[in-house]
Amino acid sequence: MAAHKGQSVSAKREIAAMLKQGFIPDSAMVLSPAMPSRLARSPASSSPSRNLPSPPPSFPKKIRSPTLQEMMAQESWSPTGAPEIDKVQRLEERVARIVAQVPIPARDVKLTISSNDGFKVTMDVHRAVLAEKSGFFAEKLNHSGAHLVEICECDDVEVYVEAVVLMYCENLRKRLVKEEVEKVLGLLQVSAAIKFEAGIVSCLEYLEAVPWSKEEEEKVVSVLEQLQLCDPIQGVLQRVLVEPSTSVGADDIFLHLLTGILQAKDEKARREMKTLISGLLKEGPHNVHSVGQHDVSRGTLYSVCHKCLSALHLCLSEAVGIDASGRDRGSLMAEVAREADNMLWVVDILIEKKLGDEFVRLWADKRELASLHSKIPVMYRFEISKITAQLCIAVGRGQILVPKDTRFSLLQTWLEPLYEDFGWMKRACRSFDKKLIEDGLSQTILTLSMSQQQAILLNWFDRFLNKGDDYPNMQRAFEVWWRRAFIKQHVGEQTQSEMQITVCDYHL
Repeated sequence: MAAHKGQSVSAKREIAAMLKQGFIPDSAMVLSPAMPSRLARSPASSSPSRNLPSPPPSFPKKIRSPTLQEMMAQESWSPTGAPEIDKVQRLEERVARIVAQVPIPARDVKLTISSNDGFKVTMDVHRAVLAEKSGFFAEKLNHSGAHLVEICECDDVEVYVEAVVLMYCENLRKRLVKEEVEKVLGLLQVSAAIKFEAGIVSCLEYLEAVPWSKEEEEKVVSVLEQLQLCDPIQGVLQRVLVEPSTSVGADDIFLHLLTGILQAKDEKARREMKTLISGLLKEGPHNVHSVGQHDVSRGTLYSVCHKCLSALHLCLSEAVGIDASGRDRGSLMAEVAREADNMLWVVDILIEKKLGDEFVRLWADKRELASLHSKIPVMYRFEISKITAQLCIAVGRGQILVPKDTRFSLLQTWLEPLYEDFGWMKRACRSFDKKLIEDGLSQTILTLSMSQQQAILLNWFDRFLNKGDDYPNMQRAFEVWWRRAFIKQHVGEQTQSEMQITVCDYHL
C-alpha cells in the first residue's frame, strides 16, 4: 500500500515538472496483435508516398507520446497491469530484434506496418529487394516514386515484419528450422498475401517435413484450403488426403483388420486391438458426404459375423463330443469362450453401426446352437448368453428395430439358456451389470403381445420363486403386464365410450 502511494506521489511530481518544462517525454515503441489488414493512406508528407492495400496477418508499431490527461490517469495505475506491460515489452523486444536484421546500406523506402488500433512499427527497407521478392510490392512500387508505404490493420504485426525480413534471407529453409507450426502458417498467409513466392515455397516445405499435433493438423488443413495454392499444397496434404484408389479398398482393409483380430494368437494384443478398432469405428467419418463411402460396410461386417457363428458352432459341437475326440477339455472350453467373445465384439459393432436387425434374426434361428449350448457345463458356456443379453438390451433401448415375431422368436430360442446362465454371469463377469440386463429383458418382453407377455412372465414367476437371485429380477415387467391385464384393460370400444362420457361431463 505504501509503495502504491509512493508511486502516485512520484507520478504527480513528474507531471508537475513536465508542466513547468512544457513537454511530455518521448514514448517507447509498443507492439500489439491486430485485426485483418487493409491498406490505408499514409499521412501527408513533403515526400511522395504510396498507400498499398494490405494482406491478412499484422504486427507492432510505435505509439504516440501520451497526453497530459493520460499521464494523470496513470495515478490510478494498479500492479495488476504489470503482466500486460511485460507482454507488450517482450513483443517490442522481439520485433526490434527482427527489424535489426535488415541490412543498413542504401535504404530508400520507409515501410510502416500497423494494427487497427493504431500500434505500428516503421522499417527502413530497400525498394529493389521488396520489388524483386514480392509481386505485391513490385506492382505498387514500380509504378510510382513512392518511398513512404504504410500497411494498415494487420492481424499480427510481428509476422508481417518477419515476412519482410525473410526477403533478405538467403537460406529460408534453415531460417524456419525449430519454428512453431502456427507461426509458419502465419508467415505462409502473409507470403501468399504479398505474393512472396520464395516465402510460400519455404513455408510449404517446412509444413511438409515436420510432424503435426492433432490441433496443428486441423489448422494446417484449414489454412491451406483457404489459400487454394493448388499443386504445391498437395504435397503437404498428402498425409491427410484420401485418394480415390484408397477409398475403393477400404472394405478390404476393414475385413483384413477385423479378421486379424478374431484370429490373433496373443490374447493381450487381441484385447488392445479390439478396444482400439471399436473406438475408431465409433468415430466414423467426420465428413457427412463420406458416410457409407469410407465406413465399414454391412456386407463386410456380416461376412465376419457368419465366420464367427460358424467357428462358435464348431467349437460347441466339439465340446459336446469331447470324450470321443480326445482333445484337452481346458483348451477346448477356452476356445468356446474366445469365439463367444469374438461374436459379442462383432455384435457390439453391429449395434453401434445400427446394423443389428439382421443379426437378431440370425441369432433367433440358431436353435441347434442353443441345443448344443445346453449340453456343456455352464462355467464354459455362460459367455454365449452375454450375446443374448446384449441383443435384449439393444432391443429394449430401441437401438435395434425388428418385427414382433422376430423379438418373440429370439426369446423363445435363447431366454431359457440365459436364465440358466444368469447366476454364473453375475459371479464370473467383472463387467456384469445386473440391472441393465434385467431392464433390457423387461423392455423387450413388454413390446410383445399380451398373450406372449403372459406366457413368458408367468413362466418367469414360477422359476424366480425357486431360484431367486440366480434369475433375473423382472418384477417391473410383471407389474406392467398385471396392470395392463387386470386394471387398465385397454379395449377399443370401451375406451371410446368412456372418452365420450368424459367430454360430455366436462361441458356440463
